[in-house]
Amino acid sequence: MALFTGKTALITGGIPGIGLAAAERFAAEGAQVAVTKRRGGELSLPNRLLAKFPFSFLAAALLAVSAPAQAQELPYPAEFRTEEIEANGVTIHVRIGGSGPAIVLIHGFGESGDMWSPLAASLTRNHTVVVPDLRGMGRSSKPAGGFSKMNQATDIAELMDALKIVQSDVVAHDIGNMVAFAFAEKYSNRVTKLIVIDAPIPGIGPWDEIAKSPATWHFRFGGPDMERLVKGRERIYLDRFWNEFSGDPGRFTERSRSRYAALYALPGAMHSVFEQYRAFDQDADDNRAWLAAHGKLAIPVLALGAEEGLGMQMADIMRAAAADVTAGLVPNSGHWIMQENPAATVRLVHAFIDGP
Repeated sequence: MALFTGKTALITGGIPGIGLAAAERFAAEGAQVAVTKRRGGELSLPNRLLAKFPFSFLAAALLAVSAPAQAQELPYPAEFRTEEIEANGVTIHVRIGGSGPAIVLIHGFGESGDMWSPLAASLTRNHTVVVPDLRGMGRSSKPAGGFSKMNQATDIAELMDALKIVQSDVVAHDIGNMVAFAFAEKYSNRVTKLIVIDAPIPGIGPWDEIAKSPATWHFRFGGPDMERLVKGRERIYLDRFWNEFSGDPGRFTERSRSRYAALYALPGAMHSVFEQYRAFDQDADDNRAWLAAHGKLAIPVLALGAEEGLGMQMADIMRAAAADVTAGLVPNSGHWIMQENPAATVRLVHAFIDGP
């Protein structure tokens, strides 16, 4: 497998853990190699995103491509334990397993920490893996407020303190990207490598254009009346995102839809979702202020776009806020990467985390 960005090539063969724990979790297809070229001009996003953004990516990417394995989201291995940890005024539901250098996996909207089970299983061979549910989501407590991403960065910091973890790699998806980025800003000495997957960052790069797109109407959807509209209809609301942002909606399984719909139907859960989005304006202000005061992140960053999602635009976004960015693509996948192509996602994460 190889990723090529500018003058940097990242090359890897077999990925530790894939032949052991991960092989038991899902059927990984054989890897192929494809070349994706990008030139100056504009990058057209999929029609569902209804937008074009400036694009300045000049590198080629050599990517490991596999046919998507059917997502299974099996329960976490028995070696994982769950805890309810008090952090920053909330109770965080967290899964912990493995041994070695720490890695924190942060989910986003529409899912919970359950999404990471195949990746978490593959990482335990040489990592301590920490998988929280964000405040207000999954099985964590549902506070009325505190959903700015800088505040949620403190949730993660205090969770790590409780587990006696000083530093970690961080992998994130969707809204998890925003929390992870804020954590890397606010606690830069505690992050060794950062991976962000297929979602923009408030205030960074083409954020204003993204926020104005008709496809992101849900950024402004919220409040007491909206909560009343969605109450009892959570599955209908969520299906829209699972269908529209998938390359193939059939890969987001009924089993997963039912489980996540039940979690988002818990008291306070949809209020928390809407508050996550309502905080975006504050998040954008916070990120712009931090960038102006401190400059770009210096840590190594892997920006993974879904082939039928943000694609290579994910790297372009991150280059506006980080100095050392490697670009990657999750092939044959829409936004829901762990549902649509978990095998490729696991390989790409390992290649970056286990590399130099």
